[in-house]
Amino acid sequence: MTNLDLYAKAEHLLGIEEATDMLHSLYMSELEEYDVKRLLDVGCGRGGFLARCIAKGIDAKGCDLSQEMVQACKLQGLDVIQGSVGDVDGKFDAIVAIFDVLNFLNKDALEQFLSDVAERLDENGVFIADINTKHGFVNVADGVMSSEDERHFLNVEAIFANDELDTTFTLFEQNDSGCYVKYQNTITQYFHPLKVFQKHKELKLVEKQTFSLYDTNDKTLLIMKKK
Repeated sequence: MTNLDLYAKAEHLLGIEEATDMLHSLYMSELEEYDVKRLLDVGCGRGGFLARCIAKGIDAKGCDLSQEMVQACKLQGLDVIQGSVGDVDGKFDAIVAIFDVLNFLNKDALEQFLSDVAERLDENGVFIADINTKHGFVNVADGVMSSEDERHFLNVEAIFANDELDTTFTLFEQNDSGCYVKYQNTITQYFHPLKVFQKHKELKLVEKQTFSLYDTNDKTLLIMKKK
């Protein structure tokens, strides 16, 4: 099982539903300022934001690297492919990357990602994404938590050092015979300073908002347009 599919399997134990809903509402409020007819959601997860966009009359498409997430979207009839923004054809009025998507990319991967975004944006298109602040990594993400339900037990241990957060997910899942199967993998996230976005050659940072999701000023919302 890949680390992304393990995350997908354990997601319901992480208690992120309220935070996800808050982020979706924030993104929708920002998109209201633009004439968005066609949107791409990168790292779309189970399709919650896509469904909101479609309900607003937006032609919305998604992509995600997790096969499990993509399958969940397709079961809802959503237009989603397995892959990243570079695998998607077409142009869009808006591209979004919600809930730490950029933090899962190292420096080189982020540079390629932003170039791919610029290539797929219409001339007046907008790219909106959120990233973790240093405070968010050190004081919110770093640490240990556990959660369980009738068939699962999850332990999450996150360590932030040298601008990287290594999060080890250990999941025990009860199978039909009553035995528990252990899954374990580590996901790395990367802190990106604002200067990375301020100096990008193809996208211009037109607005930034630092806000509180779990703690004071733990997230920054980035709004970028093609240069």
